[in-house]
Amino acid sequence: MRSSSYAAVPARALRALVVLALAAGAVSATPAARAETTAGPATPTTTALAAKPYMGWTSWSMQSSKYPGLNPDGDYSYLTEANVLKQADAMARKLKKYGYEYVNIDAGWWMDKTWKSGFDAYGRQQADPTRFPRGMKAVADDLHAKGLKAGIYLPAGLEKGAYGDGKNPVWHADGCTTADIVYDDLRTTNGWDSSYKLDFGKACTQKYIDSQAQLIAGWGYDFLKLDGVGPGSGKSGDQYDNVADVAAWHQAIAATGRPIHLELSWSLDIGHAADWKKHSQGWRIDTDVECYCNTLVTWENSVDDRWDDTPAWTRHTGPGGWNDLDSLDVGNGEMDGLTKAERQSYATLWAIAKSPLYTGDDLTRLDSYGLSLLTNREVIAIDQSADPAAHPVTPSDPQQVWAAKNADGTYTVALFNLADKPASVTADWQTLGFTGKASVRDVWNKENLGTYTGKVTQALPAHGSRLFTVTPRGTALTWKGVEAESAANTLSGNASVAGCSACSDGKKVGNLYTGGKLTVNDVTVAKAGTYQIKVAYVSGDARSVTVAANSGAGASHKFPSTGDWSTVSTVYVPVTLKAGSNTITFDSGTGYAPDIDRIDVPELS
Repeated sequence: MRSSSYAAVPARALRALVVLALAAGAVSATPAARAETTAGPATPTTTALAAKPYMGWTSWSMQSSKYPGLNPDGDYSYLTEANVLKQADAMARKLKKYGYEYVNIDAGWWMDKTWKSGFDAYGRQQADPTRFPRGMKAVADDLHAKGLKAGIYLPAGLEKGAYGDGKNPVWHADGCTTADIVYDDLRTTNGWDSSYKLDFGKACTQKYIDSQAQLIAGWGYDFLKLDGVGPGSGKSGDQYDNVADVAAWHQAIAATGRPIHLELSWSLDIGHAADWKKHSQGWRIDTDVECYCNTLVTWENSVDDRWDDTPAWTRHTGPGGWNDLDSLDVGNGEMDGLTKAERQSYATLWAIAKSPLYTGDDLTRLDSYGLSLLTNREVIAIDQSADPAAHPVTPSDPQQVWAAKNADGTYTVALFNLADKPASVTADWQTLGFTGKASVRDVWNKENLGTYTGKVTQALPAHGSRLFTVTPRGTALTWKGVEAESAANTLSGNASVAGCSACSDGKKVGNLYTGGKLTVNDVTVAKAGTYQIKVAYVSGDARSVTVAANSGAGASHKFPSTGDWSTVSTVYVPVTLKAGSNTITFDSGTGYAPDIDRIDVPELS
């Protein structure tokens, strides 16, 4: 389940039935007729957790869609044992050899088709006997028999239906009941307020999480998605701070002896990135990619959000924990709700950002183009390699270039046209730190394109992309830096110098708003031409600034968020300079601009 996976969030346009049932706690507190036992954990595997972004399939995209025929018995009715195993069979046949291995059962496995929940005698979610007639362990066993891994889902907190008037005992915790693990005022938590907040100041609370971890480990699950986690999931404040829950789950999973990947959802607060990295193996950085409409996704709702929201998180991704961009639904054609160009751009961003690659498509109905996107070994290798994730080297304008320098000296370079009409996009070698020639390989088409001098330009359709491996054959650039706060520069309007511990000289120019300007004076170059100046900046949110050289009109560029007001990032901005001395102005206009740390100008011969 995503920003809505099992309970309603009005902004996500889910059914009011889900909102009312969960927010009001209208769920069954009686144990299911057939309870699954808590057995000892299955034998653990030895593969290191999250050494690479995980790959697999998730049930939620089809559960949440109104595509004809997907949910014939009502909203979210797609989730059944039979459907999960059907998708697992297809994944084993078509995708397993490419690295896809996790089959993740999302929200609703403990709910009947009216969305009424079932729990065991210890307040733990119990498989709905209609959806999963053999129980959850049997499904995990079947998945393992196919050489796959099993994933399961839970919401943060103690679900209201599990409370049982506070009288339900906690498994293997003598004297502990559900009244002993929550706050006395029964304050709610998670992204839907569907659970009571757990009070980890009480001795019994960790034991309840331990009991849940032992249950899913005993069933043999390899993956847990913990959803509705805050700060995030559309909520903030102490009531929705679930850092302690995440830490408790981390501890409980470790105690089972089974390596279970813990994934957190959704729209996690970047201010707590250190907590997410410490206690989990992945975190959803954004809202749901699904549209909750008659397809799985649409470009505007909300695939395209990721180009704006990913850059701030890039520095946090890597072995042991990965930024999760959500489901990659590019395999079914019409049901996906996207053009071919959009499908390729979607897959390109996920791969260069090092996101987990898990699809929510119907794997039994992959079209040939979708299959080619999901199984391109060169693209998968980019996602799975130890090289760093790509980041924007240009501003977040409609035409963008993202890049990463690889350990072997090559660059992964992606060109995106996010505009609603065709446009050309150029990757200038200056933004990669060199001049001269480079060889270029088209990754999607597996084709060497030859040698390009200075840049590569491609005409792209609306929402289109290209993905290249660029091998430098030229000369590394040298740069001349100028601090924004230099006394030689001119500050206008509200602009002022401020301290900045992360900045190159301990200072920056801020307060660039409603007319505030920074003019960098005496920028001297040897010859006239277009220069890609590297701008170091700080911006807690994405902000635009007009950049002009000399008396030119300038161009407005949107700089990506750096995630907070204490982190410095860089982008490259093209300016046309004359030989000799120049000025470069950063003008906030009528809005708010990013703070500027410094600029670096390439020395071109």
